[in-house]
Amino acid sequence: MKAIIQRVKSSSVTVDGEVISEIKQGLMCLIGIGRDDTKDDAEYITRKILNLRLWKNEDGTKNWDRSVQQMDYEILFVSQFTLFAQLKGNKQSYHLAMAPELSKQFYLDFLENAKKSYKPEKIKDGRFGAMMDVQLINDGPVTIQLDSKEK
Repeated sequence: MKAIIQRVKSSSVTVDGEVISEIKQGLMCLIGIGRDDTKDDAEYITRKILNLRLWKNEDGTKNWDRSVQQMDYEILFVSQFTLFAQLKGNKQSYHLAMAPELSKQFYLDFLENAKKSYKPEKIKDGRFGAMMDVQLINDGPVTIQLDSKEK
């Protein structure tokens, strides 16, 4: 399982001209599900996202000290099978991504676990399988890549 985590001042997802999800300060996370991913991979990614120390402490004297949970910020998750793209010349292949008929439930279970592990009202997401317009205002910018197979 892969994640691209971006610290944001705000982020939103629009589908067919309608904003379906938005957050203020927090994290916007692109989530890719691989064909060999398991519940353990999803739990690892969730734990890392919730506990990454990406903000300063309260008095601003220590960088990289506080997590999204400690800051009480929001998280916007966006499913992104293209994180598993493999290039063959100039053409991409997605054979390492989990099949759509399996990955949708896996993604929904991942979201449910994130809600149980944090605060359900702080977890937002896009629309699985939809063409989405994702907007964000980076905070930093700070971008972290995670791969559950590289623990």
